[in-house]
Amino acid sequence: MTKLFGHVALGFTFSSLGLWRLFNNIKLHSLHPNSFTSPPWFPSKIIRHIELFSLMAVSSIFIASELYWGFRIPLHNSDLIIPLNRFRHFEHATISLNFFTHAAFAIILDKIGSKAHYALTLFLEAIAFGQELLLIHFHYHLLLQIILLVSLITTLMTIGHTQNFLLSFVRSTSITFNGVWLIVTGFMLWTPALTPKGCFINLEEEHQVVRCLGDEALLRAKSLVNLQFSWFFIAITVFSVSFYLVLDKIYDEKLDYSTLSRKEDDSFLT
Repeated sequence: MTKLFGHVALGFTFSSLGLWRLFNNIKLHSLHPNSFTSPPWFPSKIIRHIELFSLMAVSSIFIASELYWGFRIPLHNSDLIIPLNRFRHFEHATISLNFFTHAAFAIILDKIGSKAHYALTLFLEAIAFGQELLLIHFHYHLLLQIILLVSLITTLMTIGHTQNFLLSFVRSTSITFNGVWLIVTGFMLWTPALTPKGCFINLEEEHQVVRCLGDEALLRAKSLVNLQFSWFFIAITVFSVSFYLVLDKIYDEKLDYSTLSRKEDDSFLT
């Protein structure tokens, strides 16, 4: 799996997961504003645990791919020391392993009907976000840390405030933004045509990295990254709020129609 495909695939997964949760949280709040409670994940009518199964499947593929690249050349050291240029593969695999663990235990906790399964599932998700936050290093990823920090904080806060819609809304939006920014990172870092002026993609120790010719080119590249992040931040914010307004109107009208129909039926019976 190339870095571009890995970032895009993982980014698409997070974006889909975030949108799925954003949609369901808005729908649930619109239909039950006074008794809203945000679950840690949302069951599907077709397959109850499809959200969690999908997360486990993508995580498994990503782990297998990273381990393949990490071990594609056998370790000839007698002490089996891992070369420095392969550590990033194990870091990426570890991130996915945490999300796999979260999804697997979420299914188990739901199956056994644990009394604390909501809180424990959210706790496991917070652990996964925290681990991802710790393993992110580079400039594009430094900005990703901001998104991950929001996901981590809102997930932890939701444990004690499951009825707070704003927390669930921000949490879902941050997961969506996490995925979008991973996709952007994949394309910007490993597509030669998108490399900033004065910078180039260089192969170093079996890895492609972006290098810039001089401080001015480096500053230009960092400024472009900051602008991109700001523009996508605004776009995600506009989309999320607009998405809420549209869905709230749709389900509010359905709720009003349903209430009106029941009243008409009651008056007819009396």
